[in-house]
Amino acid sequence: MARPAAILYHNPRCSKSRQALELLRAQGLEPEVVEYLKTPPTATELERILELLGREPRELLRTGEAEYQQLGLDDPTLSREALIQAMVDHPQLIERPILLTQRKAALGRPPENVLEIL
Repeated sequence: MARPAAILYHNPRCSKSRQALELLRAQGLEPEVVEYLKTPPTATELERILELLGREPRELLRTGEAEYQQLGLDDPTLSREALIQAMVDHPQLIERPILLTQRKAALGRPPENVLEIL
């Protein structure tokens, strides 16, 4: 099965995520929308996202979420695997929105960032 031209990891309750989707649609792009709170990415998918973003797991964590403190994710000794597993188990910890194309990814903070990889 062919991979979609673009995938947007989206939270419809997030204004930045909604703005990014609007910007993409204004460019004539209709991405596959993945509501990641309902359908969280796997650890393998998160590894690919991080690789395409050129970021480490800590850079994709939402540190203001209650789970961040509750799970002790500020512990600098936690492994990459442990941080990724925390995002798989608690997808609300994943910064959003994230746009993926075949070979690139962008974090929509600010939302205009998603346009840079088109």
